[in-house]
Amino acid sequence: MIRVTSVRFKTAGKVYYFDPGEFEPKEGDFVIVETARGLEYGEVIEDVKEVSSKEVVSPLKSVIRIANEADTKQYKENQEKKEKALKTCQEKVDKHNLPMKLIDVEYTFDKSKVIFYFAADGRVDFRELVKDLAGVFKMRIELRQIGVRDEAKMIGGIGTCGRPLCCHTWLSDFEPVSIKMAKVQNLSLNPTKISGICGRLMCCLKYENDVYIDMKRNLPDPGDKVKIGGQHAVVVETNIFKGTLKVKYLPKNGEEGSDELFIVDKSEITKIEKRKPKVEEEIDEEIKKLED
Repeated sequence: MIRVTSVRFKTAGKVYYFDPGEFEPKEGDFVIVETARGLEYGEVIEDVKEVSSKEVVSPLKSVIRIANEADTKQYKENQEKKEKALKTCQEKVDKHNLPMKLIDVEYTFDKSKVIFYFAADGRVDFRELVKDLAGVFKMRIELRQIGVRDEAKMIGGIGTCGRPLCCHTWLSDFEPVSIKMAKVQNLSLNPTKISGICGRLMCCLKYENDVYIDMKRNLPDPGDKVKIGGQHAVVVETNIFKGTLKVKYLPKNGEEGSDELFIVDKSEITKIEKRKPKVEEEIDEEIKKLED
């Protein structure tokens, strides 16, 4: 087991492990740590703990010190410079007529580098821009292109639920989301209704997916044939929360069919006959088209 302290550098940012060394930083403390890009100022999100060596990427960087007043002052000064830096960079972007959208800027704690984040449809040749910016800021310049999800995470906004974006407020990592999750939850497969403001599938489709899968286990799907009390029926709709099915009974020999629908409890089912594989393949094909 290895002793680590968990540090986050941005709100809803990724959490990194550091070697606390001789220090015992507590949750809520701010620390100066050594990173690949120099010294950084971060917040401790939980007390020092022990984790398995498999969870750690060796070698661990170290906690240099618990942040003091001078460190906090320097961090705040760096934050206050961001607006002016963005304005300056935007002027240079306009000067070079580059097809890029500036998103955010970040100074490293030790002021050795300034990082500009931008979005663009394709690759951008910004070599001349970097030269101009280096002449203005007198430090190392890095331009980093980000995707639409990261753009939404940095800028923030209000989701279709009426609440601030999860990725901007607390979601530290993006997890894979597929349109099959919407299908499992019986949501509309219209991409415009299940996409976030970033244009990608909403992250919240992932939250309850495992619960829906568990609740749907051993339940027939719409289109399946079932046997109920000696009669055969086709499932029209399922209610996983109530554990009920809406079915249409199939006519017996010599009887006329009826379009009347009945609601039955899943406990009444004695046999389930799944739909033909061909139907499932057609549905998967429709899903694939939507994902494309």
